[in-house]
Amino acid sequence: MVVLDPRLRTLWLANAATGAAVAVRAQRPVFAGYGARIQHNSLTVSDLEVVTVTDTSVILTWTSRIRNRAGRLQPAPADTEVRLGPADSPLPLPVRWHESGRTAFHYAEITGLEPGREYRFEAYSDSCRATPARTLTTRRSGAPESTGRVRTLIPPPGRLLRTIALANDLHHGEVRSGLLPGGLVEGFGDDRYPEFMLAAVLEELRESGRGADHLIAAGDLTDHGTAAQCAAVRAQLDTWGELGRDYFVCRGNHDMPPKDEADHWGEVFYPYQQLGEYALGGMRLVGLDTTRPRVRGGGGTLDFAQLAHLRDLLHAEPDRPTLVFGHHPITTHAAISNPGGPGFVLDRANAAALHTLYRSAPGVFLHHSGHTHRNRVTRADSGVPVEFLEVAAVKEYPGGYMLLRIYEGGYMANFYKTRSEQARRWSTRTRKQYLGLHPDHALGSLAARNHVVLRDFSGLTGVS
Repeated sequence: MVVLDPRLRTLWLANAATGAAVAVRAQRPVFAGYGARIQHNSLTVSDLEVVTVTDTSVILTWTSRIRNRAGRLQPAPADTEVRLGPADSPLPLPVRWHESGRTAFHYAEITGLEPGREYRFEAYSDSCRATPARTLTTRRSGAPESTGRVRTLIPPPGRLLRTIALANDLHHGEVRSGLLPGGLVEGFGDDRYPEFMLAAVLEELRESGRGADHLIAAGDLTDHGTAAQCAAVRAQLDTWGELGRDYFVCRGNHDMPPKDEADHWGEVFYPYQQLGEYALGGMRLVGLDTTRPRVRGGGGTLDFAQLAHLRDLLHAEPDRPTLVFGHHPITTHAAISNPGGPGFVLDRANAAALHTLYRSAPGVFLHHSGHTHRNRVTRADSGVPVEFLEVAAVKEYPGGYMLLRIYEGGYMANFYKTRSEQARRWSTRTRKQYLGLHPDHALGSLAARNHVVLRDFSGLTGVS
């Protein structure tokens, strides 16, 4: 009979739509002796991901499964254990996290670490060591999941002033996740998953351990922009705080109204193509509406009036620390690296206009986008000192948000998966989307998910 050898071959297939190379791993079959059989009911512990690395903490996730009699892997509850110690210590790794409660969807947050120090780690479930999944993101050379080593960040100097959560792509009202145009891939369904995924984010942001002062939701709050969806997502967000003071939103392409219907999103939040400006202790937030009128397709734009409004704001106070957010990414790097291609992001003319504005407004330090459902830092089209940051979706794998901790001397960005049992289960299920290639697209590199940027924010005030 044929038994699958654990060694892997990498087959490279060209993506006809984008010209990008997509990695697909295939197992090499080897022939065993007569009577050999595949063992079932043995635990497999995989999908190890070092999701979050701050200055004092590391968060790891993984999944435990067993093979049934048909040879298919299915979730299997087990305990959760992490051994972690300084990389330069010759001593055995001490147990730093252990939960005897049994789950198939493991989440371990190790705290109390030293900034800028390298650590060795191992993760286990029922004494079986967790390994990374067969994805490029976690198995590439130097990835912490492959090396078993991780270095904590060094925070910016000065006091922590405030913490802003960056989120996007809630898709309230969606009933199937992972569908491609034309129904090429069967989606994954679960009762009201956009609601419980957003609820998991809001619950975490209330906790003192996360300490978010404000929340930005950068578009695609709904799935179809219906009156019921807009009202429901507004009601859910209102449980966390006040619109325009505690949380801020912009429109995404999915928030456009159905054909021949009123602009329900505009009635509940803001009218079409309206720019939003907000002040946070000396910092300025600017929300852009990058959607096209009556079009729910991928690409985005800015109308003349909104672009002129932004120009006036930036020219009036060019040095004021400013965070801009809009649904569609704007860089050429984003245009050529996302699976939808250049037509999926902001049109090139308006993207060039934004780069020109940012060049004359040195206070702009970050542009936050959604839409691509991935964690990614893309290169600027010109030499502007602005970070162009895309954040993965709330509603599906990896299912979470980015925390932006603003210090007097810069900021630290960290991506967090939501950790409720229901959210972890759904994120694990939807990581199989798009023929299993979704993790390589969505999770992003460790540096994209966790990094420090030095800037002078000494003139800002903190949260009182």
